[in-house]
Amino acid sequence: MKFFGLYTGGKDSTMAVIEALDSGKKLDTLVTFISANPYSYMFHTINVGWTYLQAVSMGMRHVVFRTEGIKEKELRDLKKAFQVMYKEGYEGIVVGAIASEYQRKRVFRVAEEVGLTVYTPLWGEEQEELLYRYLRDAGMKYMIVSVSAWGLSEEHLGWVIDDEKDIEELLRLSRRYKFNPTGEGGEYETYVLDAKIFSNPIKVIEIEKKWLGDSGYLIIKKAELENIRGGL
Repeated sequence: MKFFGLYTGGKDSTMAVIEALDSGKKLDTLVTFISANPYSYMFHTINVGWTYLQAVSMGMRHVVFRTEGIKEKELRDLKKAFQVMYKEGYEGIVVGAIASEYQRKRVFRVAEEVGLTVYTPLWGEEQEELLYRYLRDAGMKYMIVSVSAWGLSEEHLGWVIDDEKDIEELLRLSRRYKFNPTGEGGEYETYVLDAKIFSNPIKVIEIEKKWLGDSGYLIIKKAELENIRGGL
């Protein structure tokens, strides 16, 4: 069975791809949606334009679909994309959902209508332990690129999580301020810089921060693959 991954560039969708490959799934393509609406209900929007670097580093084909990001109409765009992939011979989709019923139910419904099987390897996982697994099992290094929860501030934009001390601090903040530790509710979003399936880490060269008073995001202006584990 051929699978493709619904890919955002964040830690959860990256881990889902790793779990799928580790379980023997035949996965060779990543699908990314670029939304015209920065407040999309369905799709991750921050820095998704840089997912192509991650795809190159993973040796994956990368397919981009676009959506206006209008609530519920996004599902029509999702269905059209799934139909394209189904016609190409794909039979399943890998999704990085952990606890969000909103996304999971809609993806499952659309996939079922098209005839695709949905694989959600992270669904229902204990979230604090999952953060450690990203580091220990997946060799993951990721940057926080948006924050929208009490307890996370402008100083956390650009914070790179790459060791257990970082995870412990993130968990301390989530417990104190009562936000979801994996950011599943949109409390924060991430961009993966490295993982065990990357041939080359990603080096972020230039960023721009946008702070809106109680939330904010980071725009990656320039990035490249580091040539330290082989060339392109």
